[in-house]
Amino acid sequence: MIRHLGCIMDGNRRWAKKNGVSLSDGVLEGLSRAQTAVDFCLEKQIPYLSLYAFAIENFKRSIIERECIFGLLISHGRTYATNLANQGVRVHIIGDRSLFPSHVQDTCDEIEQITSSGKKLTVQLLFCYGGRQEIIAGVKEVCMQVSAGKLDLDNLTTESFKRYLWMGDIPDPDLIIRTGFANRLSGFLLFASAYSELYFPQCLWPDMTHEQFEKAVEYFVSCKRNFGV
Repeated sequence: MIRHLGCIMDGNRRWAKKNGVSLSDGVLEGLSRAQTAVDFCLEKQIPYLSLYAFAIENFKRSIIERECIFGLLISHGRTYATNLANQGVRVHIIGDRSLFPSHVQDTCDEIEQITSSGKKLTVQLLFCYGGRQEIIAGVKEVCMQVSAGKLDLDNLTTESFKRYLWMGDIPDPDLIIRTGFANRLSGFLLFASAYSELYFPQCLWPDMTHEQFEKAVEYFVSCKRNFGV
């Protein structure tokens, strides 16, 4: 049984170039596939879905590309959030909020507010996110708790450490799907993915279909998961 599905949504730019359309059209097509992932999780009763939308390292890209992504989030975020709320979906935006452009922060807060009552599926949208940065932020929080006398280091475990991470105590991903023809995590949930099964469909994210998700689940079912035992 999959409780948490993770998706590294790679390939929107290449899909746009390949199909002779604008970057914004490629990102919008990618958003459609994100909806496909949501629908799939609702169908399969998978309670958690994490979508890697924008990495901290993506700030190295051109300002034109960054503003395209931020602009689409602002212009389409409320509509998508309303539709997700109607499906019973709750959205948490996970990442370094100090890096959020000021004109994006309000939209992110509104998306979370609109979907706050969702009970069927919780979606973690990883935005301005980095796995290493999440771990460092967790370590800093632990140090502050110890310094304040609120935490005894002898009581710190791998499970209790998760509370100090951006993801909190959400279950670790059982299955991670990475599109885009790259077989790596690229900083996706580095602490939580220690025992995740990895699936690499040979397609770009906008080409991801319901059938591809089905194949990913079939692969997961075929895996022997002994967690080191």
